[in-house]
Amino acid sequence: MRALPPSRRAQKQQEINQLRQLRAAQRIAARGPRRSGAARVTPQATRQGRFAAPFQAGAQTQAARTRARRAHVAARRAWARGLRAGFVAWYGPVFWPYAYSDIFDYAFWSYGYDDGFWAYAYDDFFDGVFWGEVGPPEDYAYAAPPPLRATSAGVEELCTQPGTGITSWPFAQIERKVGLNAEQKQLLDEVRNAANKAAAVFKASCPSKNAFPLTPPGRLRAMTARLQATLEAVETVRPALEKFYDSLSDEQKARFNEIGPKKPAASAEASQASVQDAQSCKEQKPGLSNLPIEKIEDVVNPTDAQEADLNKLQEATDEAVSILQAACPEDTPLTPPGRLEAMEKRLQAMIDAANTVKPALDSFYASLTSEQKARFNRIGQELAQSGG
Repeated sequence: MRALPPSRRAQKQQEINQLRQLRAAQRIAARGPRRSGAARVTPQATRQGRFAAPFQAGAQTQAARTRARRAHVAARRAWARGLRAGFVAWYGPVFWPYAYSDIFDYAFWSYGYDDGFWAYAYDDFFDGVFWGEVGPPEDYAYAAPPPLRATSAGVEELCTQPGTGITSWPFAQIERKVGLNAEQKQLLDEVRNAANKAAAVFKASCPSKNAFPLTPPGRLRAMTARLQATLEAVETVRPALEKFYDSLSDEQKARFNEIGPKKPAASAEASQASVQDAQSCKEQKPGLSNLPIEKIEDVVNPTDAQEADLNKLQEATDEAVSILQAACPEDTPLTPPGRLEAMEKRLQAMIDAANTVKPALDSFYASLTSEQKARFNRIGQELAQSGG
């Protein structure tokens, strides 16, 4: 690809994608139907059956989005590179590593984030449970998973000091640039105190040192703990943040917004994707519910009794998808308080979805032999190596 002139790269990539899709279809046909006799889900249906599917149209937008997700960095680092921030699912053993800063940054500067931020969060939730940090098989995904460059020092900073370094909130910059009066400074101090309380909650949600969750039930527990910590942090910060924001004049709010990223140029493509997102949210999501169960069946080869437990896991996953669908808002709220409220609803929905999947996942996993568990634990890595 690098040897080709830029004008030919898009066409070449399209040819490669078409060839991959043909080979994937041939592999599916060779396997035959599932044990139940049901047809196998196709790569195309899988990609279309995900929450973030509407945001994949447009080569230029897709290229920028892929760069942002591959950057795998906190929002303000992405902005420094001229990228809109994306949802980062894993950094080493930590799920949603930048949740602490995202609470504040997304509430005030949502335009600095990818339009499909929450759609990717929903997709990555299911991917994290079944596939781990490697994501779904490449033929069924939007793109190859972003490389993980987690360091022990970086992971430790995220977990023990979420309120400093790369995840810090810009309190000093706010006080310096917005021009606060004495009362507003006091309100900002209250936000800072709430932020410190929230940081303590995040510390408690961190995994033990060198303890990467390697099993699907273990990943789900770790993910649920982070989601609960994030929800508690939002609930802790929201009252103080609302009081502070409401105390600002229109001029001060304008100055405050200057602290965030530069607003991207208006994009009809992005606006259309947002409309499609609202329309497609209620549609079936075979990429999140059918594909994992199908692949688990192929890799684990369950007995008839285990198949019954796997069917229950399918039903629980379907129900979890429905819970997230019900939490899809019609549009992004225009004010920081409104965005915080919407964030609470989304987080609660993700926790409810996790709690819905957990009993069925635990029951199915407990029914497996040691050999079957080993296969299930490595399903994401094995499928990534084999191409699905």
